Amino acid sequence: MIRCSDVGLANAFRDRSLPEGSLVFVAEPTIPDEWAAVAAELSEAFELSQAAVRSGGAVAYLVNSDDLLGRRGPGRAMVACGLLSAARSLAIESSRAGVPVNVVAVSESTSPDIAGYWVEMLCRPDGPNGELIRLSGDHLGKTIP
Repeated sequence: MIRCSDVGLANAFRDRSLPEGSLVFVAEPTIPDEWAAVAAELSEAFELSQAAVRSGGAVAYLVNSDDLLGRRGPGRAMVACGLLSAARSLAIESSRAGVPVNVVAVSESTSPDIAGYWVEMLCRPDGPNGELIRLSGDHLGKTIP
């Protein structure tokens, strides 16, 4: 399943070979700084991730790298950091089953094709698990989670 509001990005994921039942969850880029919106986004990610892992599919979360650093507002930061924490926890829980769970951090300049390529690689059962891959240099020189 691909959960993404950006049509170009969603198409880049559809063109990739992902394991059956996999989830690509792209954090909504317009989350307001309201707890109800943050909770709804994280709850949806939880439910979809649970279904993906139960079916043996990989999970990839895509977040904006600036959101991991809190540069675009507290609501977006809570979602991005929540998804990163969720991925690391879920990776531990799903590692025995060989189900990878990873996070890709992108910037506004990251091409959909590059994001799609990395998501495909991170969803491979023989690939990394519980990792954050940053596809921009926005984090360089910063204290990072």
